[in-house]
Amino acid sequence: MTPTNTAPKPAPIIDMDLDQDGDDGHGSAYGITDREATLQARHQTETLGQRPGSLIIREGALKPRLFLYSYDDTTFIEAEYPRYDDLWAAFRARPELKHWIDVRGYGDLSLMERLMEDFDLHPLQMEDVLGDYQRAKVDVFGDNRLFLVSRMTDFTSELEIDDDQLSVFTGPNYVITFQDDYEDCLDSLRNRLRGNFSTTKRRPSLYLAYALTDVVIDHYFPTMAAIGDYLEGLEDRIFSERRERRMLNRILRIKKDIVRFRRLVYPERDKISEILRLPDEVMPEEIKVYFKDAYDHSMQALDLAESYRENITSLTELFLSDQSNRMNEVMKVLTIISAIFIPLSFVAGVYGMNFQRESPPQGPNPLNMPELYQPWGYPAVLSLMGLMVIGQLYYFWRKGWLSKQR
Repeated sequence: MTPTNTAPKPAPIIDMDLDQDGDDGHGSAYGITDREATLQARHQTETLGQRPGSLIIREGALKPRLFLYSYDDTTFIEAEYPRYDDLWAAFRARPELKHWIDVRGYGDLSLMERLMEDFDLHPLQMEDVLGDYQRAKVDVFGDNRLFLVSRMTDFTSELEIDDDQLSVFTGPNYVITFQDDYEDCLDSLRNRLRGNFSTTKRRPSLYLAYALTDVVIDHYFPTMAAIGDYLEGLEDRIFSERRERRMLNRILRIKKDIVRFRRLVYPERDKISEILRLPDEVMPEEIKVYFKDAYDHSMQALDLAESYRENITSLTELFLSDQSNRMNEVMKVLTIISAIFIPLSFVAGVYGMNFQRESPPQGPNPLNMPELYQPWGYPAVLSLMGLMVIGQLYYFWRKGWLSKQR
């Protein structure tokens, strides 16, 4: 047995200048990272034509780590087991305790088959576990046991939503959880179990399934808070950021993250709603009370997601409006310059016409620009043109067209 690592996961540091090429290095089109999209497509290809309930370990799955938490009102025992036989023996040796079997990593098909056999897990549900891309849901199987799927989320320092599947099986005196990564958001629940006054330890094992769901939903709020902070930073920088393509990429990508988050939370809300409709013999009323609280939290998360979606829409409109204002400023300057030079061009064009003043047979032509032969003609025309410019600038100033409006 080896001790568990309970160090908290560090909060993401949001960097607004991750990339200098205007792309920020983000992933694919619908808020799914390139790695996740590749693994999902590969897994779907591998399972084509397979018999329903076939267990397939996807490439790159981590070697399983097995943890057992055994507890009651006064007892708490935790250990990591390198071998499944040792965990099974420890589980069977303490039937009077409640147990949490925590499996992290899927990379051992024989282990998954033994778990499925020993705990009478349905092959279709184990297929969903190993598929690792299921939406949040709840199924009732066997003698009123539950199979729950939740999506754990985190807003990473790479400015993308990272989500992992948490699969939960309930039993008479145990709960089994599966996840594909070694790190998760459940350390706060583990620390509560280690405490001497934990409510979870005094309640039935089904309460642990609620506590797992509640912790997952609670971690939606730090994710949304990180997104909210990032949106505020974008709003502050819209008027100072001069690289329009880079700013637009940031806005569009955070919009995809918000859309993806909504897609994760909606099924979670529906799952809890379905749990609340289960009969009392499956879900006792004293546990439903806590799921009602989790339902309220999921609704709050959805409200935040809706609010941020409206914010990102407003942010997009603000960005486009600012770009339009900048374009109007440029056009105003160009228009003023054109308006100044149009009369000057007219004067220069008039005096650029090559009509002769004198014709040898007829003598002088009095109508053909007599001022060309005046000694002060050239300075006089330049002065006239300068007065025209000054007059135009004064007129524009009186109209307020020279002031910079932002």
